[in-house]
Amino acid sequence: MSATGTFSYSGFSTDPDRGLLTCKYEAGGRSFAEQVTFDPGGRWDAPQAQAAARLVFLLAGVSYYKTTAAPVIDLGGTAVTSAERDFLRSFYLDGLGEFAFRNGLDLSGLEIVGPVLDSPASAGPPAARREPASTARPLVPFGGGIDSIVTVEMVRDRADAALFIMGRPDDRFAAIEAPAAVTGLPIVRAEREIDPLLLRSRELGFLNGHVPITGILSAIALMAAVLDGRDAVIMSNEWSASAPTLEANGKPVNHQYSKSAAFEAGFRDVVAAALGGSVDYFSALRPFSELWVARRFAALEPYHPVFRSCNRAFHIDKAKRLDHWCGRCDKCCFIDLILAPFLSPDQLGQVFGGREPLTDPEHPDGSLAERFRTLLGTSAGARPFECVGDIDECRAALLLAAARPDRAGPGLLRTLAGELAGYPAPPDPAVLLAPIGAHFIPESYAPADLLG
Repeated sequence: MSATGTFSYSGFSTDPDRGLLTCKYEAGGRSFAEQVTFDPGGRWDAPQAQAAARLVFLLAGVSYYKTTAAPVIDLGGTAVTSAERDFLRSFYLDGLGEFAFRNGLDLSGLEIVGPVLDSPASAGPPAARREPASTARPLVPFGGGIDSIVTVEMVRDRADAALFIMGRPDDRFAAIEAPAAVTGLPIVRAEREIDPLLLRSRELGFLNGHVPITGILSAIALMAAVLDGRDAVIMSNEWSASAPTLEANGKPVNHQYSKSAAFEAGFRDVVAAALGGSVDYFSALRPFSELWVARRFAALEPYHPVFRSCNRAFHIDKAKRLDHWCGRCDKCCFIDLILAPFLSPDQLGQVFGGREPLTDPEHPDGSLAERFRTLLGTSAGARPFECVGDIDECRAALLLAAARPDRAGPGLLRTLAGELAGYPAPPDPAVLLAPIGAHFIPESYAPADLLG
């Protein structure tokens, strides 16, 4: 399938009195406007604020581009450097990999046109870096899951940290608010209001599908950090977020692209150039596996009754939004699997409200067993397009859980462990529980096992 036409960036504007950023785009003969509202006040007069707003404008456009998937993107009057253009093209091509795969599109010929800057617009002189030991003020994007909870607990005693929560106007997710309250940290907020036309995609014949939302959130968090006078945005994207979900036509397709190391590296360079080094951007979990994160989270007992990563907790339609774990979706199965080596069946039974997936194998349609097999790579079905760990992490977690005395006896866990006998063994758990790979974590934020 191919698309025609041009997707255009029309411009952006800021209204400091209302704390408002408005981004405008055009596609398929229609105009779109997105609004992001920040907390009242803020340092809108700082040169970095306009530079950050420009980055939000550039990245948020992907949500509207997908309506037609035009072969040409026209940046209009928004000039970019060659490095920014290269980054933006990767953001579209790799960030929309799943979207293109599901819609049968080939976006490889995408062309970006518009004026070129020799260097980013000035955002003031480079800022002196502040050491986290005393005066650092990082912002931690918080989604209420195990990753962001672990990050918060890693950094809270090292700096004057605050949470960043992005939501919709007049709508807050209990699955985020409850664990946020447990942190006791201040919250910086932004409300993102997408153009209402996007909610009529089916009716209006728009193409639809996954967008690299974490990239958009990263840019909005960056602007929130500037407005609140903070010096870092600390993400919670772990090592396996870089692993592709699948390969199609010889190319990787990664549901988590904007959580990947490639995105982090590219966005860091763009941010450093555009903001003069005044705000750092890095993931505190980059060199760690989901297994490492799960072990850390298992010790954070105050969060166990309130955290929730179930997909049904984040339904846009409030009437369909659950206030408990469904115990059936891919995310429920993965969270259960990755925590099972470190928490007892009783503990996880309490987390899932009596619906722990691993101890409830008698679901009539047998879907739970098959969901676990897709996570483990033992099913003919493709891995889910979800934010879940890679196959090695899942297999290692399963075998560790099966070795627990309180998990002995017949059941789904034992069945799945037996099926792994015919597959290559995962890495030794000790490897997955140690730091893996490169990262951008400053030494002052690094946990002890990264420094050892």
